[in-house]
Amino acid sequence: MPDLAVFYEHPQWFEPLFRTLDARGVSWSAIQIQDHVFDPADRRAPAPVILNRLAMSSFLRQSEHALFYSLAVLGHWEGLGARVVNGTAPLAYDLSKGRQLSLFRRLGLETPRTRVAHRQADLPRLAAEIGYPVMVKANVGGSGAGMIRYEDPEMLEDAAANGFAPMGVDGVVLVQDYVPARDGRVIRCEVLDGRFLYAIALNGAGSTFDLCPADVCMADKPTITIEAYTPPPTIVAGVEALAREARLDVGGIEYIVDDRDGVPRFYDLNALSNFVAKPLEVLGWDPHDRLVEWLIGLIGARAEAAA
Repeated sequence: MPDLAVFYEHPQWFEPLFRTLDARGVSWSAIQIQDHVFDPADRRAPAPVILNRLAMSSFLRQSEHALFYSLAVLGHWEGLGARVVNGTAPLAYDLSKGRQLSLFRRLGLETPRTRVAHRQADLPRLAAEIGYPVMVKANVGGSGAGMIRYEDPEMLEDAAANGFAPMGVDGVVLVQDYVPARDGRVIRCEVLDGRFLYAIALNGAGSTFDLCPADVCMADKPTITIEAYTPPPTIVAGVEALAREARLDVGGIEYIVDDRDGVPRFYDLNALSNFVAKPLEVLGWDPHDRLVEWLIGLIGARAEAAA
């Protein structure tokens, strides 16, 4: 049995991770999600430590996606005693923007004004409560999919009447205040082991809703530039509180500074972290080194506990 299993779907995103695992001599195996099945009677986990790298955007690549399947199989392995990195607890938040927003507010963090619904017919009424322009978002999103900005009631009323407004794979939809980002900038804070790791500013964010900062993602986003960013201590404290509450081992938490009032507004928790493209240029160090070092520590702790 290997010491680590990587449960993943995207064919390219994790090549830097795999190279680092190999360079450090980690005994690991790959579990490709697309064709995976499991037997609930099987009492063997694939490894003592399992790294979940499920992407919410996988539904864009596979009509028969494994988003909700993954909750079942990761829960099965957790029940067998495996240490699942980004297991069912953070995955349940990743699968619901509505739950994320409730978490943000519960911890005292500001968010865009939002209503959560499950019927297209309710969208115009909820948008009137929020005020235009509004964002209508699928509850399960990825790579900017399922997001449309509506400028006026007529646009949304027509879309809702014809069933064209975003709804998403779980039938839940958000109507949200459109927040103008100060300096056209979104801030993404990365965490590891529930602690702040680094932050980046994605500049030019108003030009696209797809803000994935990894190498493969950035190839088709020439309007986006990325730079290292140092958020204020209050933001770092909020990010770490979110990570603890969501039991987020590794991932990104994003916010925008509202240009209307200067208030930071949190809007996304992303349990899949691809880390930043060209990390040595942007950060001066490679986050994969720290991730793998942490995984090696987990593997050692599991081995000691089993001895």
